[in-house]
Amino acid sequence: MAKQPRSLAGKVAVVTGGGRGIGKAISRSLGREGVRVAIADLDATVAEAAAAETGAGAIGLALDVTDRPAFTAALDRIEQEIGPIDIVVNNAGIMPIGPFEEETDATAIRQLELNLHAVIHGSKEAVRRMKPRGTGHIVNVASIAGKFGAPGGATYSACKHGVVGLSESLRAELYGTGVEVHVVMPAFVNTELIAGTNELKGVKRQSPEDVAEAVLEALQYGRFEVFVPKSLVGLVRSSALTPRSFSEWLGRKMGGSALLGADKSARAAYEARAAQSAPAAETVVADSAADEPKTPAAA
Repeated sequence: MAKQPRSLAGKVAVVTGGGRGIGKAISRSLGREGVRVAIADLDATVAEAAAAETGAGAIGLALDVTDRPAFTAALDRIEQEIGPIDIVVNNAGIMPIGPFEEETDATAIRQLELNLHAVIHGSKEAVRRMKPRGTGHIVNVASIAGKFGAPGGATYSACKHGVVGLSESLRAELYGTGVEVHVVMPAFVNTELIAGTNELKGVKRQSPEDVAEAVLEALQYGRFEVFVPKSLVGLVRSSALTPRSFSEWLGRKMGGSALLGADKSARAAYEARAAQSAPAAETVVADSAADEPKTPAAA
């Protein structure tokens, strides 16, 4: 007998970066299943508009996930106003791209804080709330760049590898507790994140709704790895069984350097917004700069 999908009706979910793109699509899919969604986004207006579109009692709130005390406080507020959180979707993220040697320290730190550290913090808060209740779901949005290196997006890829490793570790650590972990690994999705990038041969670009439906399926059926499109499963498994030289050759043939050849003018608006998307991370950047050894003045 085929496994029956679990009902999500009546549950409470938090989606970070839920005002746009994949996060917005996930929020709407959850809302259609009767989930009460709290949509958190750096832009309050965008979050509130997404909540209005989602319906089902969704709320929108401003949140910079790199501000960890504010992140915790927001989750506290949501639980007080709506109820215990059943699903945390760590989706907020940015993808600045370009040659590795041209990346500034500020850009690297911003990605580490937003794409990785915020996912660690969100997951930790979820475990603290869900584990005592013996139930809950943590959904971490990574990328296929968490399985393969992405030329032109080295730090981004490092962060996403970190999210995959975090999710695998948590899945093992939480075994038997009732708290489930799901890691989402899409290829190119038609959002502003991939503006100006080249095609990846043999891998069709997906819509945010495609990713949202895959996440919904994972929640309903208890699946850990979420590949979008599903054909990526074969690519990942075959790569693990072939010599590295062959998999690297295949990657080049498929256009694995799609990020390096991106149209900078087409990405300008997104890159500018991404540079402003983690205000609290600027404190880390400033502290890092202050700790750097000073070059002695010339005599």
